[in-house]
Amino acid sequence: VHQSKLDFFCKLGYGKQDICKVLENLGQEALEDDVLKELIRMGSKPQALESQAQPSPVKLVARGSCSTSPGSKWLGEDDSDSTDHLRPIVIDGSNVAMSHGNKEVFSCWGIQLAVNWFQERGHTYIKVFVPLWRKEPPRQDSPIADQHILEELEKQSILVYTPSRKVKGKRVVCYDDRYIVKVAYEKDGVIVSNDHYRDLQNENPEWKWFIEQRLLMYSFVSNRFMPPDDPLGRHGPTLNNFLSKKPVLPEPKWQPCPYGKKCTYGNKCKFYHPERPHQAQLSVADELRAKIKVPLSLGKEEEKCNCSP
Repeated sequence: VHQSKLDFFCKLGYGKQDICKVLENLGQEALEDDVLKELIRMGSKPQALESQAQPSPVKLVARGSCSTSPGSKWLGEDDSDSTDHLRPIVIDGSNVAMSHGNKEVFSCWGIQLAVNWFQERGHTYIKVFVPLWRKEPPRQDSPIADQHILEELEKQSILVYTPSRKVKGKRVVCYDDRYIVKVAYEKDGVIVSNDHYRDLQNENPEWKWFIEQRLLMYSFVSNRFMPPDDPLGRHGPTLNNFLSKKPVLPEPKWQPCPYGKKCTYGNKCKFYHPERPHQAQLSVADELRAKIKVPLSLGKEEEKCNCSP
């Protein structure tokens, strides 16, 4: 009996010494529940609980080393956000489809071309917004081409339908542009559309700035989706920087001065002088005084006194 109880409580993780003490106090014929209560009253814990209670030893890492455990992450950090350096993409499906269909046909193939272009670049977050009534069979006044593409994109969790319904035979459609701008603003992404959303710009000043800075326009050239290389104009960022969360600034290229060493502008010259490695901030007169080793303060006093040398 003693050996059977000893084996039973040892399997639970209690120490042999604590079990023997309890059995001596309560007797060999004590019930298992009574022995367990006495073990708990004595403060004895199973070995598994003791190992969990002990803090894990701190691992020392050499200074400058980037080796961290794979499980050490900030609270709420996502793997896709830490590795993905490209901005989320929100596509105005109706605008892209009608543009590809020459504003006559809702061409779903145009949406597929735009999605393929961003997927080839490596974008992982791509959302396309289309009104729900586009799932209905096409009519003469609203023809749709390649409607099966919408079902395929919906299965891939890329396409999102904005709500719409019929009330007494009339279709009630929610404003899909507000969905597009709101999601892109919350995700800090890019809106792909040729629409300027002027009504939404007047509705919210924060949206106005966001639409002006994050609207990516495009063109279709022979079934090829082509956004501009300078989305914000000639003096704005490149397309790669526009679509990146951390843009890479180009190195400044200085234009050499056309006058060369004969330039008399001194520190006011905005061009690059190769003979001035640090672009000296001295005027021409001060540079001449420095060459002849005349103190700068003495030269200024002579200019004030108008004394001849």
